[in-house]
Amino acid sequence: MKKSLLTAAFAAICVCAGAQTAWEERLDSVVVSSTRAGADTPIAHTDVGRDALRSSNPMNSLPMTLDLLPSVVTYNEGGTGLGNSAITIRGSKGSQINVTLNGITLNDAESQEVFWVNIPALTSLLSGVQVQRGLGTSANGAGAFGASINMNTAFVAPEPSFRSEVSAGSYGTVMTGFSARSGLLPSGLYFDLAWTTGRTDGYIRNAGVRSASVFGVIGWLKGRNSLRFTYLMGDQKSGMTWDGISPEMYALDRTYNGAGEYVDDAGNTRYYPDQTDNYVQHHLQLNYTRGLTDRLHWTTTLDYTRGDGYDEYYKTGRKFAEFGYPFSDVDGVKKSDMIYRKKMGNDLYVLQSSLRYRGAALKVDGGATLSRYDGGHWGEMLWSRVLGKGYDYASMNRDFTWYRNTGLKQEADAFLRAEYRPLPWLTAYADLQYRHIGYDFVGADDKASRIPIDYHEKWNFFNPRGGLTAVFGGHKMYGSVALGHREPGRSDIKENIKGEMIPIKPESMVDVEAGYAYSGMLFSMEANVFLMEYRDMLLETGKLSSSGYAIKENVGRGWRRGLELSAAWTPSRAVRLDGNLTLSRNRLRSFTAYLEDWENGGYKEEHYENTTMLLSPSVVGMGRVALSPLGGWWRPMTLALSGKYVGKQYWDNTQSEDRCIPAFFVTDLSLSHSIPLSFGTLGLSVFVNNLLNRSYYAYAWVYRAWQGGSDPLYVEAGLYPQALRNVMVKASLAF
Repeated sequence: MKKSLLTAAFAAICVCAGAQTAWEERLDSVVVSSTRAGADTPIAHTDVGRDALRSSNPMNSLPMTLDLLPSVVTYNEGGTGLGNSAITIRGSKGSQINVTLNGITLNDAESQEVFWVNIPALTSLLSGVQVQRGLGTSANGAGAFGASINMNTAFVAPEPSFRSEVSAGSYGTVMTGFSARSGLLPSGLYFDLAWTTGRTDGYIRNAGVRSASVFGVIGWLKGRNSLRFTYLMGDQKSGMTWDGISPEMYALDRTYNGAGEYVDDAGNTRYYPDQTDNYVQHHLQLNYTRGLTDRLHWTTTLDYTRGDGYDEYYKTGRKFAEFGYPFSDVDGVKKSDMIYRKKMGNDLYVLQSSLRYRGAALKVDGGATLSRYDGGHWGEMLWSRVLGKGYDYASMNRDFTWYRNTGLKQEADAFLRAEYRPLPWLTAYADLQYRHIGYDFVGADDKASRIPIDYHEKWNFFNPRGGLTAVFGGHKMYGSVALGHREPGRSDIKENIKGEMIPIKPESMVDVEAGYAYSGMLFSMEANVFLMEYRDMLLETGKLSSSGYAIKENVGRGWRRGLELSAAWTPSRAVRLDGNLTLSRNRLRSFTAYLEDWENGGYKEEHYENTTMLLSPSVVGMGRVALSPLGGWWRPMTLALSGKYVGKQYWDNTQSEDRCIPAFFVTDLSLSHSIPLSFGTLGLSVFVNNLLNRSYYAYAWVYRAWQGGSDPLYVEAGLYPQALRNVMVKASLAF
């Protein structure tokens, strides 16, 4: 009933919608233009439009939707598309990929990661995505250190519309949602609203996800003025899957997950049902854009993001002393099964302002950002087998927490970017960014390290870029050179403090790009050479902190060098062929691995020269064929078959053939059909993932130690199996 009333109310508003003027369309695009590369910007990038995003498999999170783009590798911890997903681009991991929404950085200020499960159903909300490979363009906020993903929702619908979707498929997956847009009304007002829910049981045990998102916009666009308020909420509860499974268990049961496993009093193996990750995030953006002249535009955005969440654990045989409680035992018992939470709460405030100038031969973008991130982390005990259910845990948590720490990260950034066309066929590009960062981190960390953390640091980075683009008809050649820096993350800092206190430095990278592209009526292609040269990379070496977590150290030299090829051919109106291929060498000049020496204490060292970086395949490629018949009742139908190949990847930086992910090839099939109705369009789609039913895993970690004896090497590993053949069906109604 509520949904029907909301739909009717929205339809009433939409009746009197008017058309946008050309000026208003230009004004609306200013909001996200500062983060984006243009057609003549000498940077390797790919644009994904609204239609492509909406036609993707509804089970997929955004990283999985982008899986077929050049140099992209993705995986999902639960084995499907919902839940914790990760993406690498040219081997650069998530913390090195700058992600923006309407120009505002989404990366967590402390971990530098984007946790995609916290912002579900993005593909149904976005107007478009641009993926830049390499250092890309500078913009407001944090700098990219390998790639960037620029997302936007900031375009006004020209006409009123309504869309509803329902999807269902394998592993108990169900997705529902609707969206309504008013279009631009004669008063200049417009409204957008979207709501989605999703649930899945996941492929492996305890990979279930329950998620919901709400997206709302109210805006005013009139003459030279645009005012827009955007709200985005993501709410998720997902089972813990981040430990992976051992190689031995992978061979026996690919769906096993040991999270929350315990033995009850009767000796039965049980699984704690609430071994989960929980998070709610609210994004609020207020944007004002003013057309000062026909060529000069000013835009300012205020952003506030609030996040609250916790992980809940059931752990067996934990020592009271590990938690640092005032008691180290209860009635002489030093260990107990326990249920506890690790909690967090954070606030992010951003003020961003920029100017855009568009002349006949000169384009200039410049701006500045101020941001403040306040993050808190603490632990709470919920239950102990020894203390029992009747114990007053609430009072204990008020009086004592085994850890509590806070982080304050403040930034002041500025950038200036220009493209100048001295000749009709030549464009010169210059791009300057300055970042000032202050980070203060105080308190105690978990696992009762009781080592007080009192860290205060400031960094200043200057990131210049420059390049040239030459265009002759359908041919384009370009080249660019860029310098980038990246500060250490929260975990890098705190584990180092709890370790050997080896000073860690920011990372730096020089990125050289050169490419050629051709675009014709039926055929297009692009070839891009990249040289990404790193200094002081922060890598895990095998050393552990006092609480047992990996310590990162600076490694002197490394590089990612490769060739990216992509092409598209449309031999007829009914057939389209797409493909891309990346060939690369991802190396460390010198690397020392440390193995904990359980026999003698300390560490054993292993030295490697010119070794391949972990989780960096040398070959990544894809091919796709799409068929769209032109006649008969099946005319609006599209059949697409795609295949993705990912070459061998090593679990660590030792390039050991005993510790590698075998190459895999995965094929997906989709069939979509649109049926015109008198009042709209009915869409029907079927998606078959892993069509050939391949058994493979796409990610892994490893820990090694020296234990001596007849079997001296101890190895513990976690593998992440991906789902076998699975199916999703989607129905949509749009008008």
